Parts: sequence; C-alpha cells; structure tokens
Amino acid sequence: MLNYGLDMSGIELDVALPDLVAEGDELDALVSAQADWSKPTPAAGWTIAHQIAHLASADANVLIAIRTPEAFDAVLKQAEAAGSQYADLDAAAGAAKPRSALLEQWRAGRTEVAAALRDVPRDHGFPWYGSQLTTALMVPLRLMETWAHGQDVFDALGVSRRPTSRLRHVAALGVVGRELSFYAAQLPVPAEPFRVELTGPDGQNWAWGPEDAVQRVQGSALDFCLRVTHRRSRAQTDLTAVGDDAQKWLDIARVFL
Repeated sequence: MLNYGLDMSGIELDVALPDLVAEGDELDALVSAQADWSKPTPAAGWTIAHQIAHLASADANVLIAIRTPEAFDAVLKQAEAAGSQYADLDAAAGAAKPRSALLEQWRAGRTEVAAALRDVPRDHGFPWYGSQLTTALMVPLRLMETWAHGQDVFDALGVSRRPTSRLRHVAALGVVGRELSFYAAQLPVPAEPFRVELTGPDGQNWAWGPEDAVQRVQGSALDFCLRVTHRRSRAQTDLTAVGDDAQKWLDIARVFL
C-alpha cells in the first residue's frame, strides 16, 4: 500500500459531506434533463453515459471497500487484469445500460455512499487502488471526481457552470496533493514549503502554506481546480507561479495517480 502522506486534518466532514451530496445533485439536475446521453465529452471516447457510468462504478467500489474490505481484492485484480484500459472498459460496460437504469444506479449508489461515509469515523481506514484511504480523504475525493467528471458533461453540453464554495474541497486536495504530483511525475519532491493563494467564487481569499514562502502559486480557485483535475491546460488558466518548483508544479499538478 502506498502512503501519499496527505494531511487531511483540515477537512470539515460536517461541511464536506453535504457538499458532496450537493455536487451530485447539481450534476443530476443537468443530466436527468438530457434525453440523449450519447453526446461525446472532452474525454476521448467517453459520452455523457460513460461519465455517469464511471461515477456509478466508483461509488459501488467505495461501498465494497467500506462494507466488505476483504472483497476489494477482487476489484483490484480486475483492474490489474485490464491494465490501462480498466477505466475505459468499466465505463463502457455501464454506458451500455439503458439510460433510466444507469441513472437510477448512480442515484442509489451515491446516496448509499454518503450514508456510509457519514457513519464511518473520519480516521477509519479501508482499501483503495494501491493505497489505504480514510473517510476524511474519501469524502473530498468523491466530491472532486464528481465535480471533474461533471465539468466534462457541462463542457459537452456547452452549459455555463456557476462555481460554488464547494471548490474549496477540490482546491484543498490539489494543495495537499503537491507531493503526489511530483511523485507521479517521477521527480524529486521539493523540500521547501509552498504558499498557495486563491480567489474563491465569491471573492473570498483562500490560502495555504506560510506567508513568507518563496515558492508561490496564485490565481482563481476555479482555474486551480480545473488545472489539478486536468480539465484545462496551464495556458488556459490565469494561474501564476513564483519559483522554479512552483512553476514545475503547475505543469505537473494533479489530484490522482
């Protein structure tokens, strides 16, 4: 099991859990109003149905990990057997289902996940892909993934999306995932601290790290979240960086392996 060393002590679950539910509800309102889920999204080969199927499958695996962790081995073996095609094959299988059945599966699954995460202590560990996760990390992870795949759907439909304060959870994951970004890029992890200053949707100032840090990243919270989830290239954002390591981070930033 990998230990990414993510510090989730600042996560407020009483805020993050309702926000997770709200994020799913917002996407639900968008896709349930669409009769045609075969429209392509920015993810190569993925339609709207693929995006929803991916979220539904991930929710089902979360429930396995929490309720019957010993059975999660089978999920890992299936992923290992499929290799790099795992996500594509899994999404395609779900996308082949009737739209009504897939929508109901996703709705039921995310409701169960929210209830299960609400009942599990924040520091309770359970297996995940190549790592051991806790509730404090899984809640923002599910929110981040719902938001990111939701962005693909919004983009596919050409619908403008109003950013909300829920972005703070995604941004926080991006910040604490700095070391993971360098690890995934097979680069040395910078030893010195970073300062991240973001402007929230309503003009709030969100900041992480020491004020006197040399390595600094600034910009809008929305652009930072779009960047760390790889929904926009760095050139498509307003983000600025000071320091060589901060510059490199914006090039390789991610919140997943």
